[in-house]
Amino acid sequence: MCLAVPGRLIEFSKNTEIPADGATMGKVDFGGIMKSVCLDLVPEAKIGDYVVVHVGFAISILNEEEAEESLRLFSELEAFQQQPQQDDSARKREP
Repeated sequence: MCLAVPGRLIEFSKNTEIPADGATMGKVDFGGIMKSVCLDLVPEAKIGDYVVVHVGFAISILNEEEAEESLRLFSELEAFQQQPQQDDSARKREP
């Protein structure tokens, strides 16, 4: 299973690590965590757009409503995972 996460594109930059490749890079905000992301697969992306990022590549653009719904679901999943889990023996004793 692969995980792709939405984030908001906040600026464009050129790839300075490997200047010869000329990849279009941008800084993407993932809830306060900024990451450099390759934007070559979404050339139509604009500052302020939400992009779906997988392994360092923006692979699609989401509208704001879709992005907010995805982020809400990720928050719910995180909250669920942080709940204390009962072990199997405690579940078996419950009526």
